[in-house]
Amino acid sequence: MKQNFTVRQGALDGIEVFLRVAEHRSFRGAAAELGVTPSAVSQAVRVLEARIGAALFTRTTRSVGLTEAGERFLARAKPAFEELVAASEVARGLGQRPSGLLRLSVPRAVVPILLEPLIASFCKANPEVEVEVAAGKELIDLAAEGFDAGIRLGQFIAADMIAVPLTPPLRFVVVGSPAYFAARGRPEDLDDLRAHACLRWRRTSGALALWSFNDNGQSIEIAVSGPFIASDFPGMLGAAIEGIGLAQLPEPMADEGLRTGKLLRVLDAYAPVIPGVFLYYPSRRQVLPKLRAFIDHVKSRTARPLASDS
Repeated sequence: MKQNFTVRQGALDGIEVFLRVAEHRSFRGAAAELGVTPSAVSQAVRVLEARIGAALFTRTTRSVGLTEAGERFLARAKPAFEELVAASEVARGLGQRPSGLLRLSVPRAVVPILLEPLIASFCKANPEVEVEVAAGKELIDLAAEGFDAGIRLGQFIAADMIAVPLTPPLRFVVVGSPAYFAARGRPEDLDDLRAHACLRWRRTSGALALWSFNDNGQSIEIAVSGPFIASDFPGMLGAAIEGIGLAQLPEPMADEGLRTGKLLRVLDAYAPVIPGVFLYYPSRRQVLPKLRAFIDHVKSRTARPLASDS
């Protein structure tokens, strides 16, 4: 059902004219400031008075004064109008140059790998922009939650989003600690996973994620079992390093552990390739300069490989 506007249509018409006349106590002075004719100012005031239902000015051939209704109207209308002008200036500034609060929804794993150095350089280049990072695994509605953009693995981003790649495609690798392999042996093929402790992570939907593999070009998903369930990839990484079991992780997340010898890889021939990590946002038409500056900054820098937890 159609609803009435809280403020009637045209209710703000003539307010600025009224304020200028009240300031100058002159129709001619107001007209000169506004760049219109005195008759146009007089007509605007008459229309405003008719709409309000009360005379706002007392007029003589020598002076213009405020009625009691005019005085009360001025006391309320002037600060309200100044707030509207200030609000317009703030909005105009946000639409013309990078400024304001840029809110990003990101996975926890992204922050130290990519965002810390990226945001540091972005803030130096854009001192009028404040950056807020909300780290979590939940996939949220960016617009409804008040975020400008998000970062996620490509397969988790809705098709109607605009996506900017931050990394090339990534491999998912299976890793474990040397201590784990010394105690349990190394799996040689996918069937061997039945005899191993496999770490799992729970999706935001509540479902346990399957392990994915590529067997000679054929995608395979396997329901594994093990003693530990994490809510994100960093949790699985830590458990694998501690020797609790095998973990399947985005390759860049395991790089440091592999380089230092804390982790070893297995089943490399079956490692699937997934889309990389993307910065995503709802619509090109809604991109304010603060987000456009961040997108351009991301594109101008060489993206390091990174991983996401959802």
